[in-house]
Amino acid sequence: MRPAAILSAVAALGFGVVSAQSNTVPVTGLLGNATVVTDNPVGVAYHAALPTSNKTSVTGSVHAETSGNGTGVVFHVSISGLPTSGGPFLYHIHEDPVPANGSCTATEAHLDPFKRGETPPCDPSLPETCQVGDLSGKHGKINGTSFSASYTDLYASTNPELGSFFGNRSVVVHFANKTRITCANFVLMSNTTSPSATPTSSHPASFTNGAATVAHAAGSFATAGVVGLAGLVAAMLV
Repeated sequence: MRPAAILSAVAALGFGVVSAQSNTVPVTGLLGNATVVTDNPVGVAYHAALPTSNKTSVTGSVHAETSGNGTGVVFHVSISGLPTSGGPFLYHIHEDPVPANGSCTATEAHLDPFKRGETPPCDPSLPETCQVGDLSGKHGKINGTSFSASYTDLYASTNPELGSFFGNRSVVVHFANKTRITCANFVLMSNTTSPSATPTSSHPASFTNGAATVAHAAGSFATAGVVGLAGLVAAMLV
């Protein structure tokens, strides 16, 4: 076999190794995976009521309260009046509040304290790898003209000291193509904070040990692959 053909074959093999590696390592943020919040202040609740408008028939609300043990936040979502086409519909917590003029565009991007980004799409089987604010990505999109659901999100926070805090932010409902339909700000409803729920952690602070281990393992794997390929080239050219 000619040397040029050998090098082409080895390059293709190397590309396959790298591709397989990238497809098996879960997506994570620049600051690691989202962390479970275990120190949310118990007794805190926020409510976002979608406004009545002549621009849309969509109404509803998102109610969120700290779980009984301070781990995660319990969400109660109720939305109706959605269009008969354009779904499945999405809804997220966005970084900024809705301004006085009601512009949903001004709410900016999804709440994403771990710098994960919107692409690739969230994998609901690995919620820790999703954006904190991607509620429909983690817990299910909206099919049909009405929707209601209750669930606990382990990564959202009612603690203002954490990046995953959503109390001063907004919820936005989208068409499947991500066009924004309606939005509302979270408003504090109650704050009967339990003395036992004193914040003890900070999120995100740095890469988790797990993320560092994955990165180290990936680097070792890539190095081993390069060494092995170099040996193969040498053997075939002899």
